[in-house]
Amino acid sequence: MPDDHSFTSTGRVHGEAKYIAPLLHDIAAQASQADRTRSLSADLVAAIKNNDIMRISAARELLGLEEPIVAIANELRAIAPRCGSTAWCLWNHLCVFHHFAGLLGPANAAFLAEAVKKREWFCFPAGAGSRVTGVDSAGKTIISGVATFGSGCRYAEWAGVVFIKRGVEVPQFTLVDLRHPNVRIEPTWDGSAVRASATDHIHYENVEVPSERVVPAPARYRALFRRPDHPMIHHRYREDWVAISVMWLGAMATGLAEASLDETALSIRNRVAILGTRMVERPTIHVNLGRARALINAATDTVYAAMAETDARIAARVTPTEGDYFRQTSAGMQAVLLCDEAMRLILRVLGGNGLREGADFERRYRDFQAMPLHINGHVDRVTEQLGRITLGLDSENPF
Repeated sequence: MPDDHSFTSTGRVHGEAKYIAPLLHDIAAQASQADRTRSLSADLVAAIKNNDIMRISAARELLGLEEPIVAIANELRAIAPRCGSTAWCLWNHLCVFHHFAGLLGPANAAFLAEAVKKREWFCFPAGAGSRVTGVDSAGKTIISGVATFGSGCRYAEWAGVVFIKRGVEVPQFTLVDLRHPNVRIEPTWDGSAVRASATDHIHYENVEVPSERVVPAPARYRALFRRPDHPMIHHRYREDWVAISVMWLGAMATGLAEASLDETALSIRNRVAILGTRMVERPTIHVNLGRARALINAATDTVYAAMAETDARIAARVTPTEGDYFRQTSAGMQAVLLCDEAMRLILRVLGGNGLREGADFERRYRDFQAMPLHINGHVDRVTEQLGRITLGLDSENPF
């Protein structure tokens, strides 16, 4: 929809997608099939792995493109309305790689650089019900168990694994090659939203990993990352991956909501309601769409402001604080909540006939439901801790 039908592009805080632009048509074209089959098109996955979007969250030291947080958000924002599942999987890859680079550190830079060079996909199954253990044996670490909620795992080459090692109090972390013969991916995801995100279980059965690729994974890792004497591959990895993931999720929500609003406004112009009244002339349509427009504008401004602050801090090599972490997570959370209200207003405007006449909004609405539910940006988790620090109390969230 042209800009002059909603609001002008002058002063918009977000920009256009750069890397994924050539694939946006293909992403949209396979969205309905992906929703039905619960799996992204194999051809699309191959095309994405040949695209430099796979390298944009990696620092140059890792042969990555070291794009700003805002630029990465622009890519994900463009993908989300075309296929929520594709956006979800790429979002997961880009933010968990950020975390893995922080955890593994300079000692594993060569290994990470080789994976980045090949544009390999990373995932991080560590949801509720995960239970993985490890033991040392002959210079290697052998892990076994199951890890849950591995978003994008069936498309990935590598999985981050948090596990308990016998005799070691602090949880450990490693990366496992999902092509290993003792790794099995169990298709368990049966959600109504982002149905092709392949958020499945991964089973590890006596999988050997090099011991040098095993590092501590303390619960309060972000406090460790902020220490100036703690070696990092790049300063950007001192920023918490959870906070970045919530901001990118907020950006995705604004892209999905804005596309839904613009398409609804365009489609409604020639629709006729009961008894022949033109819908475009009904005052309640104006009120609801106007409110949705304002909510999406506010959501976009909120989350992009926090991301711009993050980029400025990285560029200046300023170490983030706990307050910065909650500034980031609350901005992303609030953007999602504002878009949630906007999506419900758009649904009200569309009504039964609107849903009957096209499937795109229904799929987008279902995909959107996963966004406010994700634990990283869940309103209950973020606001409770934000309230604590507002009162001068210490935050308690381990992540």
